[in-house]
Amino acid sequence: MATALSIVSPKRNKRLQTGWEGFFPYYAGFPELFVREILSSAELPSDAVVLDPWNGSGTTTYAASQLGLRSIGVDLNPVMIIVARARLLGPSEADHLRPLAATILSHARSAPPAHSPDDPLLGWFQPAAAILIRGIEQNIRRSLVGNMTKSPDGIHLDRISGTAATLYVALFAACRRLAAPFRSSNPTWVRLPKNLEDRVGPSAFSIAQHFADNVRGMAKALAEKHEVDLASGHEAHTATSSIVLSDTATMALEAGSVDFVLTSPPYCTRIDYTAATRIELAVLAPLLKVTARSLGKQMIGSIQVPSAEIEVASDWGDTCSRFLKALKAHPSKASGGYYYKTHLDYFDKISRSIKRVSQALKPSGTAVFVVQDSYYKEIHNDLPAIIAEISEYHGLSSTRMEQFHLRSMSDINPGRKSYQRPAGATESVLCFTK
Repeated sequence: MATALSIVSPKRNKRLQTGWEGFFPYYAGFPELFVREILSSAELPSDAVVLDPWNGSGTTTYAASQLGLRSIGVDLNPVMIIVARARLLGPSEADHLRPLAATILSHARSAPPAHSPDDPLLGWFQPAAAILIRGIEQNIRRSLVGNMTKSPDGIHLDRISGTAATLYVALFAACRRLAAPFRSSNPTWVRLPKNLEDRVGPSAFSIAQHFADNVRGMAKALAEKHEVDLASGHEAHTATSSIVLSDTATMALEAGSVDFVLTSPPYCTRIDYTAATRIELAVLAPLLKVTARSLGKQMIGSIQVPSAEIEVASDWGDTCSRFLKALKAHPSKASGGYYYKTHLDYFDKISRSIKRVSQALKPSGTAVFVVQDSYYKEIHNDLPAIIAEISEYHGLSSTRMEQFHLRSMSDINPGRKSYQRPAGATESVLCFTK
C-alpha cells in the first residue's frame, strides 16, 4: 500500500494557517495537506482506524475525521490533548461560543477567586492579572467540565468536551499574546522573567478583550469553514476521534487494532516540548495530576537526566550505536556525561514506543513516520536511519523513503558556526508495512 501513497512536502506553511487552522499554531511535524494527501491516497476501508501516537496539536486526527475515518490520537502533554479536542469541534457549536464566553467573563469579574501565592500564572503575570486569568479559567471549569470528565482520581482531560477545550484554547492564546515580551528567537520557547518586577500587568479590560476577541474569531472561523465546505461540495464527513492522554512508550492499545499509522516522533533536537507550552500548563494547573517538571522528565527528548541507568540496546541498531559512541567520546564539555545520558533516554523511549506502535498495527497495515535528522556538534545524528532500523527490529518492513531539505531551528544558534556541518536539515518520510 505504501508505494502508492501521495507524499507532498511535510514542511509546514504558515501562509496556509488561516481561518480555523490559524488558531492552532502549535509546533507540529506536518501540515494538514500532507495528512490529507496520504490518507486519501491510501484508499482505506470505511471502518479503518488511523493512529497518531504523537498526535500533538491534532493534525492527523482532525484530517482523518474530515475524511470520515476513525482515528486515535495519543499524547503525553495535557495541553495538546486540549488543543486536539478543540480542533475537532463541530461547526454546529459555533453559535454557542460567544454567549458562553460572555457569561464566563461576567462571572469572573463579579466573583474573582482568592489570590493564591502558588498559582503558576504568577511566573509571568502580576497578581491582579493572574487572579482575573484564573477567574476565567475557573469559570470555564465550573461551567463546562462536568461529571464525565471528573472522577474520584482526578480530571480526565481526554474526556473534556470540545466546547470547553475551545474556550481553553482561546484563553491559551490570550495568555501567550499578553506574555509576548517573554518570547525568544526560538518559536517554541517562552521564557520566564528574571525578576518579579518584570512580570506583565495587563488591565482587566485588556485580558477580557483578548479572550473575547479570540472566542469571537474562533466562532466566526468555524462558521465560515462550514460555509466554504458546503459551497465547494466538500462537506466534512466527520468520524469518531479518540484523543488519549498517555505515554507512547507504555500506551495500552489492543494488538492488531490499527490499520494505518501516520505520525512524527519527537525529533532528537533538544526541543523541550513541555517548556514550549509552559504558559498553557500554568493555565491548566488546577486540572493536572503532574507538575510541569515531572511531565518534562517523562517526555521523549527530555532535557533532564534520567533517574535510572540506561544501557545501549541491540534493538536500537548499528547506526544509533555508532552515533552514541561518537557522542560519548566527543571532547566538548558534558558530552560523555549529561548529553550522552539524555540521548540514551531518548532512544530508549523511542524504541519502546515503536514497539507499541508495531504491536497495535494490523498485519499488512501501513506506518508512515516523518523524521528529521540533526547534528550533535559536528556529529551527524541520522535519525531517519535509526528510526528505520528500530522499526525493522520491531517487525516493520521499510517500503519507501522520500526526503525533503528544509531550514532548521538549530541554524539560529550562533554556536553551530564553531562546527563544520551543513545548514538546514533533511526531513524524511519513512513508509513501512507490517
